[in-house]
Amino acid sequence: MSEEMSRARADRVIKSIIGEIVQQCAVRGHVVSDTLVAFMVKAVVLDPRNGFNVDRTLTKQDVQKLQELCLDKLMDQCSPSLDTIKMQVYFDMNYSSRREFLEGIHRVAESRPSAVSREITDSRAKTREELDALYRQIVTYVLLRSGMGSPTDHSAVQEAAAALQSVFPQTELGAFMVLLKRDKEQQLNELAMIVTGIRLFNRAGEKGREETDLRELMPAVLNEALPATGKRVEDELSASRTLAWKYTALLEKPAGRDSRPGGRDASSVLLKRALYNVRQHEVFLKMLLSDAGLCAKHVEVLQTELSSQMKLLKETVRSQTAVLTAKVFPLFKSLSQLWSGLQDEAELLNILGDIAHELQPFAASRDKMFSEAYLDGLLEASEVKTDDQRTAESSDESIVPAEMKTQEWLLPEATAGFKELPLQYNGVCGYALVNRDGLLLPGNPHIGVLKHEEKLYAFSSKEAALKFASSPDDFIAEVAEKAKQCPELIQLLKLHRQFSCVSPYSEIQPGESLLVKPVTRCESGTQTDVHPVETNIVKSYEWNEWELRRKAIKLADLRTKVTHSVQTDLSHMRRENVTQTWLPKNAACQSKRDGESSTAKPQVYLAGLRDGRLVKTDLTRPVDE
Repeated sequence: MSEEMSRARADRVIKSIIGEIVQQCAVRGHVVSDTLVAFMVKAVVLDPRNGFNVDRTLTKQDVQKLQELCLDKLMDQCSPSLDTIKMQVYFDMNYSSRREFLEGIHRVAESRPSAVSREITDSRAKTREELDALYRQIVTYVLLRSGMGSPTDHSAVQEAAAALQSVFPQTELGAFMVLLKRDKEQQLNELAMIVTGIRLFNRAGEKGREETDLRELMPAVLNEALPATGKRVEDELSASRTLAWKYTALLEKPAGRDSRPGGRDASSVLLKRALYNVRQHEVFLKMLLSDAGLCAKHVEVLQTELSSQMKLLKETVRSQTAVLTAKVFPLFKSLSQLWSGLQDEAELLNILGDIAHELQPFAASRDKMFSEAYLDGLLEASEVKTDDQRTAESSDESIVPAEMKTQEWLLPEATAGFKELPLQYNGVCGYALVNRDGLLLPGNPHIGVLKHEEKLYAFSSKEAALKFASSPDDFIAEVAEKAKQCPELIQLLKLHRQFSCVSPYSEIQPGESLLVKPVTRCESGTQTDVHPVETNIVKSYEWNEWELRRKAIKLADLRTKVTHSVQTDLSHMRRENVTQTWLPKNAACQSKRDGESSTAKPQVYLAGLRDGRLVKTDLTRPVDE
């Protein structure tokens, strides 16, 4: 069987396994996505404790065992580990970059008035009633496009109609109707922008505000979302950090102090899974808070630009009784664009707030298992250290590169852009993760960053840094083994490159093979000629005489056309034309010349053939004549 056939068969098997697991979950009252099931299948196979061999074909018993293990994990009612994986799946499937978010917002904003725009551009109104209805549709389109009021709000409709009447009176509908569909759409967009700018300018005049105080002109949704989103995310982030510090303090306590049923071992395992859950929640909230802060900065910039544009518009209108449209319309359009930018930031803030809110249910099992009162009871008088305190305690320790010359170290005073270094394990200390049985401790880059095989590692203490650097490959392998047993660590520690068989959740396809073999790499090089042979190829050369004839006819035909300007070599056909010819060569022509032979040409005539008296007459001329 070929490799392609084997892979296709494996794809079908895995697809059927995923479908069967999804169906079994639905029967038991749990709705799970194909993406979650696909990752869970990979995680179960990856865990060495389950005893799967990915190098051989799955037997019927293997498939049954795989389905049972996946169902047990997916049906767990109180599992911080499963909640963490679900949180990771949700975040990866719903979170994207700022550019992609804004593109989606723009698509939604453009689709909202699309039906009205289609009715306007396709309209064939002729009667007065039809033209009045068409004009009302244009007012509705302007309202939908601007986002300043609803078409059901009578005051907003009147305000938009008055602004539209000042720049596009109803008498202009005749000229609008004869335009092409594309030109109609363009004019509608321009009218919407101009009317939006006029309404903003009128509101500023009504308020009597100065150019530096325009907060009442901001979109209402932005005034609500800007302070609320950042504050809510900050509060949730603070609560998550506090829980993470408490979990870490409990895991650092000596064994034997836990009176929880099941013993210290069972409790520590659940505490570690809860710690992974809260640390992952913290990472996601940091990302959302960073995006919310970026939105706030963009809002400040847009407010400043809106203030300056409003000031310029007021000065332009105030200085003249009659203002040219070519002078004032661009200012109205600029106001409209700034208003649209503020609306985009408001929508983006709402999206970020919704994502942060949807992350809360994934902490339910953790909070149910370890309430704050229970944690405080376990901690008793134990000291709970914050991440900043841990960093401050280890800041006095610093790696001296001379102590370990076999490794390369990056120090803050000798490295440009030290704070932006891409640290492995998401900044977590790999030595503590291995040596302290899966404990997550934040690394302190100021101790020194180890550079090993083009990857950077930070550590929680100088001792941890030296021990990790003594045998980094062994520790890296141990971290991978920890991640195999706790699949949520693959996403939390960003180990997708190390586990090339496990893709990020957003890239998982239900039908792909069980475990993709890692891409093998090798060092290779190529050599090119130092002095390649130069070629002189005339791209404009044409060898075909019929093509030359066609071009000549086209040029000759152009001579009979009347143009409004002079055509030059560069303007003709909007590109450069070059023709290659040969100079005429010297040639001779030989014509035919009549010659004579030395034999006379006989000319003999016969007469009297009818009456029988034949007379022969010889008229042959001599040769010398």
